[in-house]
This record gives sequence, structure tokens and C-alpha cells, in this order.
Amino acid sequence: MTAATIDTGLTKAERTNVTQELSKVLADSFAVYLKTHGYHWNVRGPEFFTYHNLLEQQYRDIWNALDEIAERIRALGEFAPQSHSAFANLTSIKDGDPEKDAPTMLKELMKDHETVIATCRAALTIADDDGDDVSVDLLTQRLAAHEKFAWMLRSTLGGR
Repeated sequence: MTAATIDTGLTKAERTNVTQELSKVLADSFAVYLKTHGYHWNVRGPEFFTYHNLLEQQYRDIWNALDEIAERIRALGEFAPQSHSAFANLTSIKDGDPEKDAPTMLKELMKDHETVIATCRAALTIADDDGDDVSVDLLTQRLAAHEKFAWMLRSTLGGR
């Protein structure tokens, strides 16, 4: 069986450029998902329920977004990264530590969301330059979500 040609108005090079960036967004998002879910399980202290519920809202949103990002990579004709080693090579997010106290967990997650924001912005620029409006739309939505998550964590910690 022969592969069908992809004719969506983007060249192979443009699709490849965008999927390379989307793969980084996927890897960073997966890393933040894992850390957020782990901190949800392991957070403790007098604000347990507040933190536990906040982190659950965030990891659920990120989980759903992972599929959207991976499916966009596939729609562009590339394979989405799927292994731990592939994600580890693409992400700059460090693993979480369940021994940390709650404020430290939240500060770390806030910074991680800022990292994902930077990754999304870089990918958005490439997608926009290459005329990939669908990826621009997806990345704009993810950018808004991670900016909101960073703000919620910052505000929970008493910042602006």
C-alpha cells in the first residue's frame, strides 16, 4: 500500500518545521502533565484541598491537550514522539520531587508553565511564518491555557 500525498497547502518543509516545534510543545506539555499529576497526589499541608483541586483542574486540561497536539503532528504527516526517551530529549522540564513542600511545588510548576509558554511562542512563530493557521490556532489556545495556569499558581502563592 502506498502512502497518500499530503496536499493541504503547506510544503513538506513547512510541515516538518512546524512538527518539530509541535513535538517540543508536546514533550514540555507531557512533562508538565506528569509533574502536575504527581504533585496533585503528593501535595500536603493546611491548604491541601485547595492545591489538590487546583492541580487536578490543570492536569486534566493538559491531558486533553496532549491528544490534540499529537494528532496535529500526525495530520501534518509526521509521527508524534511517544517514548520517555523521545520526550526527555525534547523537553527542558525537570522531573518533580514529591518530598518538596507545597509552596515549592507550586513555584516550580509556575516556572514550568512559563517554560511551556516560551516553547508555545516559539512554535507559534514558526507555524505563523509557514502559514499553518491550524497550528497557530492550536498553539494560541495552549498558550492561553498555560498563561492562565501560571497566573493561577502565581496568585495562589500571593503574587500578581
